[in-house]
Amino acid sequence: QVRLVESGGGLVQAGDSLRLSCAASGRTGSSYVMGWFRQAPGKEREFVAAMTWTGGTINYGDSVKGRFTISRDNSKNTAYLQMNSLKFEDTAVYYCAGAGIDYRSMSRPADYSYWGQGTQVTVSS
Repeated sequence: QVRLVESGGGLVQAGDSLRLSCAASGRTGSSYVMGWFRQAPGKEREFVAAMTWTGGTINYGDSVKGRFTISRDNSKNTAYLQMNSLKFEDTAVYYCAGAGIDYRSMSRPADYSYWGQGTQVTVSS
């Protein structure tokens, strides 16, 4: 099993920046892809960003391209999501997730086997 713990959420104003962290523990070798998703009240879970732990492949959702950056520190088994120029519509619970090497699509929640508990990000307008 892989355990994922997010941190770094909070209340910010529009235009501010925030960095989320996702610490992985347990059988981290079984997690090949680290992804970030978000879910706002009444909406479906939305793909934000994902990358392989090797860093060879990185993808972003259209709504965050150019504003968010995903990164990782393999020595700490930690992934990060740097969020800049935050907008009101970025308000959501943000989840990190892990997928195995047999994943089919980085943007599909069903391909991820491991999920964190989520961290709330609230952007005031």
